[in-house]
Amino acid sequence: MSERVANPDHKMAPGVEISYPDDSAPIELSVVMPCLNEKLTVGTCIKKAQEAMEGLGIRGEVVIADNGSTDGSQEIAMSLGARVVPVRTRGYGSALRGGIAAARGQYVIMGDADDSYDFTALGGFIEKLREGYDLVMGNRFQGGIKPGAMPFLHQFLGNPVLSWIGRLLFECPVGDFHCGLRAFRKDAIGKLDLQTEGMEFASEMVVKATLFNLRMAEVPTVLSPDGRDRPPHLRTWRDGWRHLRFLLLYSPRWLFLYPGIALSLIGGAACVWLLPGPRTLGGVTFDIHTLLFGAMAVLIGFESIVFAVFTKTFAITEHLLPEDPKMTRLYKHITLEVGLMIGGLLVLSGVGFWVFGLGFWESHHFGPLNPERTLRIVIPGLLCLTLGIQTVLSSFFMSVLGLVRK
Repeated sequence: MSERVANPDHKMAPGVEISYPDDSAPIELSVVMPCLNEKLTVGTCIKKAQEAMEGLGIRGEVVIADNGSTDGSQEIAMSLGARVVPVRTRGYGSALRGGIAAARGQYVIMGDADDSYDFTALGGFIEKLREGYDLVMGNRFQGGIKPGAMPFLHQFLGNPVLSWIGRLLFECPVGDFHCGLRAFRKDAIGKLDLQTEGMEFASEMVVKATLFNLRMAEVPTVLSPDGRDRPPHLRTWRDGWRHLRFLLLYSPRWLFLYPGIALSLIGGAACVWLLPGPRTLGGVTFDIHTLLFGAMAVLIGFESIVFAVFTKTFAITEHLLPEDPKMTRLYKHITLEVGLMIGGLLVLSGVGFWVFGLGFWESHHFGPLNPERTLRIVIPGLLCLTLGIQTVLSSFFMSVLGLVRK
């Protein structure tokens, strides 16, 4: 049983009865649209979605996740039979999370209420969902971007680059990370516990779906110029940075681990190369100053590697990332006792270098020394001592994180 609200200015598609469905009747599809002052287009989008569901023979609903509209968008939506869900917390992600939580359908299709996406072309998404896919992404680069639909910078730099970075960091099989038209099984996406409130919500959904091994597919989608009479809510540089920041924060390997390994290897190689004495390469002489920078690179690299482990462990503990068998094996073999033993050996090595340096100074009657010789003793000692202390402290902290996991 359903209720219809008539309005002479905004008529519902003929024969469609979708609004306020009886809770006892199963709903297959919820079309969720975030809305903030979209009075010029929200009615068109609702009617297109209703027509599509009628044509496909789907029992469904349209949910307008209103983010504080002041232009009467809510009244237009309700007059067309859509269900309006107020979402107080501002942001694209907040609005969608509220709308998705309120959706009653087994499947959810989300899309902007600015008439840039064609809500009559939902058949491909429904087909993929019924085949068993958990997330079905629209792809604007396959379906076509009409002139004026996307700014030049977004079309040829922002979206392609960010999508490429997402595929590189997460091996994600999606060509258009930020397409606003996508469909998914509500129960599958609900398990991801999506958290972001802004435009980066689009990336979070794709990234987490990849990490949690959800089945994904793509459907070519046409992007048209929106019907607004105002600038879009999207801010190029601010929202682009938020997407990039999210991608990096969710990839400790690329943010911490790989740079840390590279720095440690380069710095360690420089230290070994320069420890015996100065080296000349291509007419340039490298000496103790380069040795000092090499030691610094090793220390920074080690810290970066440790941060990678800390971040990954915390993210798994808080269910931000799925369980990683490699981390489980790491905690089995790298225990607190092992860390303390390695750290202790490094500290002793550092002390040994310094004792040797003290003896060298004594042999010179505690007088002036040649820095080129003494620093080749002091720098390795400092490096070993610092690495040893860092290893001991890191081992204790990893043990704390391990207790939390248990």
